Amino acid sequence: MESKRTLTEERKKCVFISKNEIMRKNYFKYSFTGIFLVWYIVIMEKILSAIAEPNRLNIIGLLRDTPCTVGEIAEQLQLRQPQVSKHLRVLSEVGLVVAEPVANKRIYKLRPQPLMKLDTWLEPYRQIWEERFDQLDDYLVKLQEKEDEE
Repeated sequence: MESKRTLTEERKKCVFISKNEIMRKNYFKYSFTGIFLVWYIVIMEKILSAIAEPNRLNIIGLLRDTPCTVGEIAEQLQLRQPQVSKHLRVLSEVGLVVAEPVANKRIYKLRPQPLMKLDTWLEPYRQIWEERFDQLDDYLVKLQEKEDEE
């Protein structure tokens, strides 16, 4: 039981330590399909957890179009400024947004790199989905042909 707790604690720390430190701690255990290393899965888990919250996903949608201040995000999403700041802090911790100080404001911009990593991680699953949709399409065509014959 203690080994599970230790692994969970290490996973939580994993996003906030460098890749070299991860290598020294011997995280080269393969996970799931054997394609991705555990540390990579932990990073993806953090990104997915961050964007799973609807308000954070809406913030990412706003920042996709243009950089915004906290006040602009709060106004557009009809949230209070402290809530937006909290969500931006979480998004910043996983590297999805970056703040640039301009005078007395902080302009938040979307960083595409973590989303590109997520896209790379999802690619094998996307291929499976496409195959299954193709199979569904073939099945529906067969059903339609049977109905047309009757």
